[in-house]
Amino acid sequence: MDLSGPLHYLSIDRAGNLIRDGKISSVDLTESYLERIDQLNPTLHSYITVNGNSARKDAKAMDKEIAYGHYRGPLHGIPIALKDLVDTAALATTYGSEAFKDRVPSKDATIVTRLKDAGCVNLGKLTMSELAMVGPPSLGEETQNPWNTSHAPGGSSSGSATAVAAGLCAGSIGSDTGGSIRFPAANNNLVGLMPTYGRVSRNGVMPLSWTLDHLGPMTRTVEDAAIMLHAISGFDPADRTTSTKSVGAFRSD
Repeated sequence: MDLSGPLHYLSIDRAGNLIRDGKISSVDLTESYLERIDQLNPTLHSYITVNGNSARKDAKAMDKEIAYGHYRGPLHGIPIALKDLVDTAALATTYGSEAFKDRVPSKDATIVTRLKDAGCVNLGKLTMSELAMVGPPSLGEETQNPWNTSHAPGGSSSGSATAVAAGLCAGSIGSDTGGSIRFPAANNNLVGLMPTYGRVSRNGVMPLSWTLDHLGPMTRTVEDAAIMLHAISGFDPADRTTSTKSVGAFRSD
């Protein structure tokens, strides 16, 4: 089958349709990204932690659901990655800081639970500025811009941006307090969406500023951003700042 390009550059929308129709598997897509990570991450340093074994296991589970006729939606079997300030159960969440190098959360952040429920496969945790501030992490290496390594990759969500731009995941989650989704998206030729305050739960996420922090998707297309936003939006009783307004059909609005 001619996919008109490598698997790792398929849009979420296209990949989701192909998985739904049995034209590709989540395992194939996941392996494509893991191979790409092996090739490029030593140079780009987009990932601080690669979740390879668990990602393969989850991809197999998503393919098994498809085989039994259960389709969760457009994110079913789609490999994504998360900024390393989002808690992931049994997977290190270090905030880009040497001080938290051994921190392993006991439960997932709400946004992770929602992405898992939508069928996403988590490839790992993405490099960030230490404590989401300015400058490099104290843990791991500084992220490089995949278009030109002499150019800046952006703000504290640089790993989230470069991973998507370089084809190391289909989409990612970044955070934005003062531009850290928007600047890296601009520097890496991506769609970066900082949702309206209260649209996305921040439960289980390192706070930088309670009244300014936002979580949002970073993708290669507007439609992909809408798909991810729909999955992560909605009221969360664990975050009293989340809106009780119904979640819209972002792909058609």
